[in-house]
Amino acid sequence: MPNTLIFVDMPADDPAAAGRFYAEVFGWRDDHKPEGVYHRMVPGGMFPNPDGSDSAIGNLHLGIFDPANARPHPESDGVEPRAIATQGRKPRIWILIGDDDTPERILSAAEARGATVLWRDHFWGTFNGLNHAFRDPWGNEIVLWGKAGDPPKIPEGYTRE
Repeated sequence: MPNTLIFVDMPADDPAAAGRFYAEVFGWRDDHKPEGVYHRMVPGGMFPNPDGSDSAIGNLHLGIFDPANARPHPESDGVEPRAIATQGRKPRIWILIGDDDTPERILSAAEARGATVLWRDHFWGTFNGLNHAFRDPWGNEIVLWGKAGDPPKIPEGYTRE
């Protein structure tokens, strides 16, 4: 069995507020462990089988940690750096848009809660996806990925690469 990605963490200087943000924008369950220190965002559901039925593999979770004392760590007081990175490129988190949701609703909900829309309406042929992106109030970049279909159906006005 290969090494398996099971979790991705992102920083927020207010994990409780970030947990509420993602629960409200995406409808995920916010498990605080403990509240304000580390929040596990649980999207629910299972990865689909090729026939569309649920597989035995649960969707990946997203962790939100406080950079002032990133847990877990062997040092009880944590270590430097203790601030969110504000300059340059950072990891981006890709979210597959559910079949019963829209990028417009997600971007609107995120923006209403303090996010900044980075771009809308872009087709990336390499992965056959319709992409949109926002920066959350803590500086994390979220890229939305929608299925373009086979053959791809690219809406009018989309940029392409």
